[in-house]
Amino acid sequence: MRIVRRAARAILIDNDGHLIVFRRTPPGVAPYWSTVGGGVDTEDASVEAALHRELAEELGATVDRVQQVFLTSAPRAPKVGSDRDGRRPGIVVQHFFVCRLVAMDLAARTGSEFTNPAKGGYEIERIDLRGEDLAGFTLLPPELGEFILANRDAILDAALNAAGSPTADP
Repeated sequence: MRIVRRAARAILIDNDGHLIVFRRTPPGVAPYWSTVGGGVDTEDASVEAALHRELAEELGATVDRVQQVFLTSAPRAPKVGSDRDGRRPGIVVQHFFVCRLVAMDLAARTGSEFTNPAKGGYEIERIDLRGEDLAGFTLLPPELGEFILANRDAILDAALNAAGSPTADP
């Protein structure tokens, strides 16, 4: 199978050590949580460039300390009744980048997901990574939640400590 879609997603950490996610409430579907991000467009110079574009569109956000830390791939079945949206069968690859939130301006966000009620809600939530809060959330894809729980100290360090600066040993 060939790759039919790439996505860039943020493991977005604020200065207080919270993971910033969307609580998604699509009509007819149980609520779930997802990271900010979306598809890589042909105009994007790189997957990381797509990440910055998506953060600006969805949160009016700027970030720093960006580094890819996780990758998933999964098969995708064709959408029933239409191939117009490019939902051909194949592999979907998601690139996850840890990054630190520098600024966020919700008034600057754009996109049909925020104006089309048929897409459901996109509420911003902050999950404290220093506690056990993440275990209580249905974060998709499931392997991402497992990865973050298993590596949260390294994720927080990557986002909150400047590259090259020494970190304190316990």
